[in-house]
Amino acid sequence: MFSQPRCHLKDDNVKRYKKDQHFLIDKRVLDRIIGYGRLNSLDTVLEIGAGYGNLTGELARKAGKVIAIEADALLAASLYRWGNVEVIIGDALKIEFPPFNKVISNLPYSISSPVTFKLLHYKFELGILMYQYEFAKRMVALPDTEDYSRLSVAVQYYADVEILDVIPRTAFSTPPQVKSAIVKLIPRPAPYRVKNEDFFMRFITAAFSQRRKKLRNAILNNAALLGIKDIDIDIEAVLPHEMIDRRAETIPPHELAMLADILYSIRSHEIT
Repeated sequence: MFSQPRCHLKDDNVKRYKKDQHFLIDKRVLDRIIGYGRLNSLDTVLEIGAGYGNLTGELARKAGKVIAIEADALLAASLYRWGNVEVIIGDALKIEFPPFNKVISNLPYSISSPVTFKLLHYKFELGILMYQYEFAKRMVALPDTEDYSRLSVAVQYYADVEILDVIPRTAFSTPPQVKSAIVKLIPRPAPYRVKNEDFFMRFITAAFSQRRKKLRNAILNNAALLGIKDIDIDIEAVLPHEMIDRRAETIPPHELAMLADILYSIRSHEIT
């Protein structure tokens, strides 16, 4: 069906990630990633940061189709070996992703956060993704733990997330300076509702911007980000003191959502 390899050229001035490329070379780790993906001939797999194809080839042998995105045209030249691989040369943060049902990638670590949130706005069944271990720990962290952060709340709003494996530096050529982790993402409906998703994301950014300060101060210091005037009056009038006197890292996501909704209502003149 895919007898002719295809290449789509996107963005002539592609961003290069050469200093950020750590090529996965350990066959045992590659095999585990493929196993976690539970691939079959009906799957269309998105791979971001395909490099010279170590993972791409394994994906191509198991999936019906692989969409391989690589920013470096010289590296991408090695990806045309498989007939069921569609190559897109370009910056993953700037291009539109074609339809896919699974994403399996050794991501460029410098774009871990923006590319993850971009992915979570697409519909797919399963993600098996390689991250820096410290980043992965923040993704899965629970309230009142050292790693609980804006990232924890935001990722868990969109998906179930789990660390499957911790990978040593030696599994890569050009070894990274830190350990890595294989993470499973399964998108699902949010476990709680918010009045405005964009405002909620800005609110948690504000809340965690000053981790060691009480939530009251974090909100006051980020009034411009939240777009609220006279916030020193509004916050004392409508937000529960027992919550805003705590630090954001101690507050569960659904309670942060409740606070965000109150402030959004103030901004929208739903509360006077």
